[in-house]
Amino acid sequence: MDVRVLFHDRCFDGLASAATFSRFFREKISPEARFDYVGLTHAAAGRSAFDAGAYSDAPVHACLDFRYSADPRLTWWFDHHQSAFEQPEHEALFRERQNERHFWDPAAPSCAGYIARVAQERFGFDPAPLAELIHWAELIDSARFPDARTAVALEAPAMQLMLLAEATAEQPVLHAIIRQLVDHPLSEVVASAEVQSRLQPLLAAHHRTVALVAASARCAGPVCHFDVADEEIDNFNKFIGYHLHPDAVYSVGVSRGARRAKVSVGSSPWRQSERRHNIADLCARYGGGGHPAVGAISFPPDQVEEARRVAAEVVTFLQG
Repeated sequence: MDVRVLFHDRCFDGLASAATFSRFFREKISPEARFDYVGLTHAAAGRSAFDAGAYSDAPVHACLDFRYSADPRLTWWFDHHQSAFEQPEHEALFRERQNERHFWDPAAPSCAGYIARVAQERFGFDPAPLAELIHWAELIDSARFPDARTAVALEAPAMQLMLLAEATAEQPVLHAIIRQLVDHPLSEVVASAEVQSRLQPLLAAHHRTVALVAASARCAGPVCHFDVADEEIDNFNKFIGYHLHPDAVYSVGVSRGARRAKVSVGSSPWRQSERRHNIADLCARYGGGGHPAVGAISFPPDQVEEARRVAAEVVTFLQG
């Protein structure tokens, strides 16, 4: 049986979700399943991430850690984002379709952990072999790190895989890593020569990015804001601002890569008692989304000035 797995690209939880679902499906649904992986990224407002051939003629499609799709070919769906429904009618369709294959829980710390829990409770799946992967997915996606240094130093194997997942555009490499994670411990996968050969340059680039953000970052009231769009940095560690400015409650960053310009908006995991705004709702005003504590807004790559304008509005709002 051919299974196309659509997963949240550039995201540790997206990779972990794809691996967790694949192991569950192979063990409890079809031992002969053949998996094809497609990473999805959130498109600029007015565009759909599902437009560019996401679906195929495979009999089974699973969409993981990503927004709901109205396509009738959607077979399995797991998500935990508050902004799971791009249009109001999508949520109505989900409620109408809701069955043993479509699941949503915006309170779940990670999608990988949510998949494991549902698969265990409803299908008798044993997630124990994936314990390390799921533990780190829960920790990373909910930002439950003990301090900002842990989140920025990237010393743990899982944190290094997070960097690779967020930084690399080599889809075959990411898909190979997913296949490895299905059957091998996370730390073993990260230690492999193939992963390390790509990881070491990324770690060096990460430390350069920390320096660039440090040069750009400014704090005004509770907000740390910075702009690295001219450096053509597509993705960056979202905890850098809090590492540089521990008193910041919010972080707003502007970046740009080949596929999009982006405004990243977040709140410090170590100052959640001071957070006064739902970040997902704030980003949704501009066509973005996310979680209550972190989110993003995407623009076409040639609209960086619009991204900067929106970022300035967001900073002003959060300062107020």
